[in-house]
Amino acid sequence: MLRFLPLKLGRLYRCLKLLLVVGLFVILLMNTHNLFASFQKNELTDRRFINLNKCPACFGTSWCRKFMNGQVSFETWGRLRFLDVFNVKNVYFAQYGEPREGTRRVVLKRLGSNQELADIDQKICKRATGRPRCDLIQAMYKTEFARLNGDVRLLTPEVVEGWSDLVHCPSQRLLDRVVRRYAETKDSGSFLLKNLKDTERMQLLMTLAFNPEPLVLQSFPSDEGWPFAKYLGACGRVVAVNYVGEELWSFYNAPWDKRVDLARQLMDIAEQLTNNDFEFALYLLDVSFDNFAVGPRDGKVIVVDAENVLVADKRLIKQNKPENYDVWYESRFEDCDKEACLSFSKESLCTRVTVDHNYYAVCQNLLSRYATWRGTTGGLLHDPPAHVAKDGQLEALLDECTNPKKRYGRFTAAKELRDYLTQLVSSSSSSATAR
Repeated sequence: MLRFLPLKLGRLYRCLKLLLVVGLFVILLMNTHNLFASFQKNELTDRRFINLNKCPACFGTSWCRKFMNGQVSFETWGRLRFLDVFNVKNVYFAQYGEPREGTRRVVLKRLGSNQELADIDQKICKRATGRPRCDLIQAMYKTEFARLNGDVRLLTPEVVEGWSDLVHCPSQRLLDRVVRRYAETKDSGSFLLKNLKDTERMQLLMTLAFNPEPLVLQSFPSDEGWPFAKYLGACGRVVAVNYVGEELWSFYNAPWDKRVDLARQLMDIAEQLTNNDFEFALYLLDVSFDNFAVGPRDGKVIVVDAENVLVADKRLIKQNKPENYDVWYESRFEDCDKEACLSFSKESLCTRVTVDHNYYAVCQNLLSRYATWRGTTGGLLHDPPAHVAKDGQLEALLDECTNPKKRYGRFTAAKELRDYLTQLVSSSSSSATAR
């Protein structure tokens, strides 16, 4: 009986595969008309599709002329609406064209799943009318998003504190920066909230509460050297950002020299976001292979998902001097079975000047043997060459950076790991030149 079991299982697998293929074929036949229509129509010119009809309960309007003029269009697979069921994050690739510059690839985001977007509509309606459904535009004027009218001069911490990770512990300096760099207004450059139109203020606050990623990209722009994707604009509930390249996961099995270079860049990002001349610490609370991408030409690593970034103002912490503010904070290692899990205290991130969180996040979730993603373990630096493995220094530094055995060991290990990876990159470059 047992001898026939593998045979039966094999037949069952083939039958299931055949049924799947037949099922997909039937779906295609049933959607043939919609299929042709999808390729013929540019849905990004449809006000309802991009939820422009829901403004000011939206993310902005700065790119609406480009959308309405047909300058932005989905790439092939993005046009097939029946595939949206697999696109839970609502992230699409598109082509954007300018008459004199030609076309280039961009990324479009709805900043949330369909359910999350429906939930925010219900919350707005319930706050305004007590009912889950209502006239959304009218309801927006009865929510906290509209209370900051033209008489309110500044966006202050007590109003928005805790709305999202970006403003979990905001300083006035951070909020002035957010307002001054807000890209969804023609009169950007002023930190005075009263200079924004009513609809622009509501859109800013809606974005801040629902998903502050656009505001992170605007406040800490790539043009000034910050390691984030470039914000382009928004129309309705669709935001456009610059296409960076393939996700970091695509390089998991790349040649060793390439992976070492990427690892060094990741540690550099951790350092830059922790210690910079602006004295803003940007802590990455969601670190996974999907949240970083690599440029195809320059090979530069960029953060492409900035929704969960907590910003702490070190200057304010030094000024207010909360308890233990000058005691170095060490993130606690936690070996869990889930993918991309991190242990952290938001309160400590907000009240300490010296914090090792970003080093810990990058080492544990991306580089070390503890990194787990899509059922694979070993991290980006898996299977080093024999001479590196024999040396033992890399493994020791990764372990100390992830799960330190000494007090403040992660701070030292992170610095030494950056130096060691830089040496490896330099030696591989020298070897390539010699050839």
